[in-house]
Amino acid sequence: MTVSYFALYRTPDDPADFEQHYFGSHVPLVEKTPGLVANRVHRVTRQFVGEPGYHLLAELVFESPEAMKEAFRSPEWAAAGKDLGSWGGTDLVTMFSAEPHRPEGD
Repeated sequence: MTVSYFALYRTPDDPADFEQHYFGSHVPLVEKTPGLVANRVHRVTRQFVGEPGYHLLAELVFESPEAMKEAFRSPEWAAAGKDLGSWGGTDLVTMFSAEPHRPEGD
């Protein structure tokens, strides 16, 4: 069963500067993470309800919880985390993991 790691970014003061760092340095590092099946980045185009305002949602898909745990121990993952902190992205992000919902009996 796949598992996803989500990074939900609040709207930064300077979205263009944020995206320059995010797509210019962070995403290339994340995509080197061993065991990563997919990196799906979505730009929030309209928020209907809730605070704070959100700018991007990244979904990192791993083939299993074990593969994700192993990836988190890799030097590539550490490099991506260091990069994120170097330009202040960690001040804007909420991170969590989730598994697809499967009704009982499926």
